Amino acid sequence: MAFLRRKGNAYYLVHNVRREGKVKQLHLARLGERPRITDDVVRHVSRAYPFVDVNWTALREAVNSRVDVFDTRSAYVRNLLSVLRNLNLDLADLFPPLLDVSVGRAAGVELVTQLRLLHSTVGVKLDQFDRSPRRGVNIERNFR
Repeated sequence: MAFLRRKGNAYYLVHNVRREGKVKQLHLARLGERPRITDDVVRHVSRAYPFVDVNWTALREAVNSRVDVFDTRSAYVRNLLSVLRNLNLDLADLFPPLLDVSVGRAAGVELVTQLRLLHSTVGVKLDQFDRSPRRGVNIERNFR
């Protein structure tokens, strides 16, 4: 039966296999720093390892029920803040006329689609923060 394993900062989907009396771990998929079992992962593992019995429902439930307790000094939070800062700077430098000149039409459409998805995701997250108790956040500040 396949299961999740954390090694360093990354999570892996692994399966134990007995060879010559010894147990070896077969790495089915690398799930990254925040494990997600997507349809692509299911498809890839099912094609690459058809002999492995995987209970996808139980694995997805285990991943979704994981509760991350974030330490504001952790490497994950520092990395997230860095990525957000860099994304803000990259978006500030992006101008619509540059899309017409520098990339093809399909890439421009994909970029606009991803920006719209980001916009809606940020809106949902800001609404969640607005409704939650603000621990460590200055209540007087309104970021909208």
